[in-house]
Amino acid sequence: MKVMIVCPYDLGRNGGVQDQAIRLVGWLGDLGHDVMLIGPGTEGPSGSELPTGTILMGRTRTVTANKSSTPIMLNPRVRKTLSVAMADADVVHIHEPLMPTVSLAATRIGDIPKVGTFHADPPTWVRRTYRSTGMLLRPILSNIDVATATSPVSRSAIAHMIDARIIPNGVEIGAYRPTDKRSASVVFLGRDDPRKGLDVLLSAWPSVIQAVPDANLTVIGAARDAPMPSVTYLGRVSEQEKADVLSTSEVYCAPNLGGESFGIVLVEAMAAGCAVVASGIPAFAHVAGDAAEIVAPGDPVGLASRIITLLTNEERRSELQSAARQRAQVFAGQTVAGMFEAAYMDAIAAH
Repeated sequence: MKVMIVCPYDLGRNGGVQDQAIRLVGWLGDLGHDVMLIGPGTEGPSGSELPTGTILMGRTRTVTANKSSTPIMLNPRVRKTLSVAMADADVVHIHEPLMPTVSLAATRIGDIPKVGTFHADPPTWVRRTYRSTGMLLRPILSNIDVATATSPVSRSAIAHMIDARIIPNGVEIGAYRPTDKRSASVVFLGRDDPRKGLDVLLSAWPSVIQAVPDANLTVIGAARDAPMPSVTYLGRVSEQEKADVLSTSEVYCAPNLGGESFGIVLVEAMAAGCAVVASGIPAFAHVAGDAAEIVAPGDPVGLASRIITLLTNEERRSELQSAARQRAQVFAGQTVAGMFEAAYMDAIAAH
């Protein structure tokens, strides 16, 4: 079938939704479908290429929401471009259907089968807005034939307006190949946003070093000027370097404080065979299942204790590494693509 995937965020900027939209083009193509991608932006992401035929709609503006920077297009004149692009599709898959302006406009366009995917764990004020404006939003959402959400967390934000089936984010499992682990190695992956919890991990680190003197921490995605013993900052890295570091690390730490709707970094770390220590926010608990050590968010003492346990207890570390690899298979890209394939067929039938 011909599938048009709509992304509301700048396709030239790194982000979880953009990554899923881009990867889904490939996964669905492997299943034999004709897939196109459309979204705002003027160029592809640094160091990689967008799928052939991607339609870029132009410049974006960065707005701050949910303690994170969001690059969206604010030009209200996007409807014509979207209408032309969507006209030949058998089904349109819209990521974040209520996000202005691209996805919201696509949701409101025409008589065509649509699947909508909700990714976010919106902040409290957005949830309140959804509740207070539900009567206005329901007619817009009625244009969606099948709604999906990446987790129970993202589904909870829109449950009073539309029923959604859960289809998780996917990972290219084959890119992560557990190999010889570096001794006493811990890794963190994430932007240097407060909600990612890097400050909590760095507060815990002196206790880890005191208990395990040869412990070493690699920080991917963030860089700071102030040095700390046994901490290496890599900043932004290529996908291959990220996979290499994760695959050679013993322990992955996810000290996030909240605002996460899924936790793709956990899946990547589990696929790489890391023993995972994660804060007990709902999205992470859902993704990790029993394959992680869970600690209260914002608790550096508890975080240090769990990291120390995994670095010093080989039996427990090996047990979690094995469980992590098994758990990651649930989120394999081809599995997720098959779930969306079924959603597309259901949308066409329902329409």
